[in-house]
Amino acid sequence: MNRRKKGNQILKARAKKANAKLSSNNKPKYISKADRETITTELTQDTSVIVDE
Repeated sequence: MNRRKKGNQILKARAKKANAKLSSNNKPKYISKADRETITTELTQDTSVIVDE
């Protein structure tokens, strides 16, 4: 691999990483099982309080 090709390869890799960092993330944030369970219990408790009143 000659010097010019190697230099271009490095610059392209840096540009690709920079673009990936700047682009918005489409994936939703991970929520652990324990957190999901607490959220659902809170929601069910809130709805039961509203129904009881």
